[in-house]
Amino acid sequence: MSHIDKKDKTLYTVTIFSENTVGLLNQVTAVFTRRQLNIETLSVSPSAIEGIHKFTVTAFADRETVEKVVLSIDKRVDVLKSYYNTDEELIHQEIAMYKLSTPEFIGHVSVEALIRKHNAIILDVTEDIVVIEKTGHYAETQALFHELNEKVRVLQFIRSGRIAITRSKIERLSDMLAEIEEKRKKKAKKQPTIPVS
Repeated sequence: MSHIDKKDKTLYTVTIFSENTVGLLNQVTAVFTRRQLNIETLSVSPSAIEGIHKFTVTAFADRETVEKVVLSIDKRVDVLKSYYNTDEELIHQEIAMYKLSTPEFIGHVSVEALIRKHNAIILDVTEDIVVIEKTGHYAETQALFHELNEKVRVLQFIRSGRIAITRSKIERLSDMLAEIEEKRKKKAKKQPTIPVS
């Protein structure tokens, strides 16, 4: 973490739209490092626009710092556009998986009730292990981990990076790409045509 405590900061989600080029992830993480910001979660996936990938990064920061981060990321050649949002502006989730011992799981009837209470699902059951999946916010996946660990020992626990979409109707990048295309068309119309003899 940086020199300012997390409690003085907001958790921001930075969304970066780019072609998925080699080395871009290093460039993005370097921007956060230079600003002394720890990355909390990071995920990369194709966006709704063909050929464009979406990097979703969360970090605790103040508004001024996150604005500088986004400006620095936008200067990268391969980045089309980046944005930042607070949790209130997004619909977001994480996926967590929990591995438990099958004999211990079977031995505690209350664990099944706990799974239902947290709207988790059982993904796989073998003679040795039970794997549970929970989708939700960080606090929800963490709460299930603590409760499971109290009742039966969690053998393994993994959480994905955040996936998030804005509450707006369309992908924000769509507007920007439409503007670029409109400017390109206007520029093409203004250029004089050379008559062919």
